[in-house]
Amino acid sequence: MATIAHPHCDNCVTGVQHSGNPVGKTATIANVPTYVSEPPPATTAASGGPKKVILFFSDVYGPFYVNNQLLQDYFASQGFFVLGIDYLLGDTVYRHTEQDFNREAWFNASRATAEKVTPKWLEEVREQYGADSKYCAVGYCFGGPFVMNVAGTNDIVAAAFAHPGWLTEDHFKNLKHPLLMSCAESDFTFPTDLRRRAEDILVENKAQYQIQVFSGVKHGFSVRGDPENPDARWAKEESARGIIGWFKRFSA
Repeated sequence: MATIAHPHCDNCVTGVQHSGNPVGKTATIANVPTYVSEPPPATTAASGGPKKVILFFSDVYGPFYVNNQLLQDYFASQGFFVLGIDYLLGDTVYRHTEQDFNREAWFNASRATAEKVTPKWLEEVREQYGADSKYCAVGYCFGGPFVMNVAGTNDIVAAAFAHPGWLTEDHFKNLKHPLLMSCAESDFTFPTDLRRRAEDILVENKAQYQIQVFSGVKHGFSVRGDPENPDARWAKEESARGIIGWFKRFSA
């Protein structure tokens, strides 16, 4: 299978920690810790109809990292139930400060763990939140292939990712649902030539898609960009606005 997004780079494990007060809670779904952020009651009452649910596949910092919590809370404030699976099972990359830390081995082991626990988690989510709910899925970096896997099934209505890793051409060829790609101008894992190859496949398959490309930022901008940098802050916030707008469009 031809590679579309490389496994990882230095920017996968660096960035700026944000500040704020998360409002979500911790739940256990299929024996996996899950960050749950619920929409304000007024938004769900006004919308009526089926629940709207976002499956949140985090980067290697995990769904309980404050940056990711705040991002999930933002999505929830827009009328969605947001479920962030901790498919790392607490073994997040930032906890490893040992000098002899083998990052390659950690990535491979973490991916195997995530691939093992995610299918059952998805099954139980549908049991708890209803098969008739409108499900969307978003993934960041490490979460990219998990979004694309579920986007190749009939279980969601729309998908999005930001600066993904570990993708192949088949992920795009098997796509069944609208996809938004939120991309950095400078990204080792999803460089310009591979991004354009992905677009070629989407065009060939007459897929429904949108591509955001932000100049002046790099891999990780949408979750770990520096909020003190005006360009980075705008790109991070515009990425989130674009993704939630995409989901609103297809879950209406």
